[in-house]
Amino acid sequence: MRKPIAVTTAVLAALLVLPATASATPGSGVTGTILTQKTIGHTDYTLREITIQPGGYTGWHFHDGTLYAYVKAGTLTHNKADCSLDGLYRTGRAFTEQPDQVHIGRNLGTTPLVLEVLYVLPAGSPLSEDAPNPGCDF
Repeated sequence: MRKPIAVTTAVLAALLVLPATASATPGSGVTGTILTQKTIGHTDYTLREITIQPGGYTGWHFHDGTLYAYVKAGTLTHNKADCSLDGLYRTGRAFTEQPDQVHIGRNLGTTPLVLEVLYVLPAGSPLSEDAPNPGCDF
């Protein structure tokens, strides 16, 4: 059963305001705007613009489906759960995030980072799921 867009938007807004659980690593300096959403069959498609301010980060998280991203401005530093750098994506670059891989995105630059992201997720899945810091010192 589909949820109305207004309910989904309200839930996402509440997630940004509510305190995170003890094991989660909340982001800092991140805002997102949903540009469009559509459910086809058992798949949700969401196009979202994400801005990460200088020094900001997403917090450790994972996704239940695949993400396709384009760097509209700035540079994204992308680390995976073993703390290694798995991508340094500058303006004009595109990249993909695979399902169930814990990672963090950071803006180590001096200008805002702007991403255009297409989420392709199982219907009803959240855009992301929090994960604890796997032991990285950042």
